[in-house]
Amino acid sequence: MKQLKWILVLAACLAMGAGKPLWNVRDHIPLDEFTVQSHRGAGVLSPENSVEAFEIAWGLRTVPEADLRTTSDGVIVAFHDNDFKRILPKADAAMQAKGIKDLTWKEVSALDIGSWKGSQFAAQRIARMTDVYRILEQHPERRLYIDIKNVDLPQLARESRRVHPQLILASTDYGIIREWKRLAPRSSTLHWMGGTEEQLAARLAALRKTGFADITQLQIHIGVSAAGITPSDRFLIAAGEELRSHGILFQALPMMNKDPKLFQHLMDLGVASFATDYPDVVMNAIRDYYKQKR
Repeated sequence: MKQLKWILVLAACLAMGAGKPLWNVRDHIPLDEFTVQSHRGAGVLSPENSVEAFEIAWGLRTVPEADLRTTSDGVIVAFHDNDFKRILPKADAAMQAKGIKDLTWKEVSALDIGSWKGSQFAAQRIARMTDVYRILEQHPERRLYIDIKNVDLPQLARESRRVHPQLILASTDYGIIREWKRLAPRSSTLHWMGGTEEQLAARLAALRKTGFADITQLQIHIGVSAAGITPSDRFLIAAGEELRSHGILFQALPMMNKDPKLFQHLMDLGVASFATDYPDVVMNAIRDYYKQKR
């Protein structure tokens, strides 16, 4: 039956000629509840994954993302890359080749992760997640995406227990999502995926067999070229219809793109949430979209 429903939805979309779907985010989600994920914690506006970047994201009324890794002595921190080459361009080759897993928390906490982005950011430090949780406790209206890179899930669940309702665990690994919901049932989840339209269809088909169990939000990466966007308008309309039927928030990530018209076009297709490297630009595009009359 679920497979038949998907076929019928897709057929309806094809019949519309990839026009605007009947569902529009303006009619269902108030502007002040629209979810925007600030990729790497507003990492374009400030050194990524820093507390300062998270504060910028929260100040824009968005939800920052923290990429989680673990130090050699078991401290979970916010850091994206496998090594320090990009973040510490002036360090020697041996240091650049190392990663969070190779250093203790004391060593990690001494690193300057701001200077590479500009002298005005000098002396910014890597965020320890237990410190970030304390900020969340002080501001219960705030939320945080946590993107799993290299952490022990039971430890993460234990240390973040007091703020589970404010967390949205993000992973491309469905197994991690299912395990996290077992450990932290009050937390939300985001399953993100990229690839060709065929690859995306196969991944959605696999999730369909589980009834999209334990997924709160689903993110599809958007590619942009002279030929248009991928996946196609028709694919995105059909995906949005199916996700909404399961109560799942449909999020899109147009990587490193800040064209307001693109984001507004995606909302026309039924996208109801965004991840972005440019949260300031995207928030303005969303506000302008909500002012438009259908």
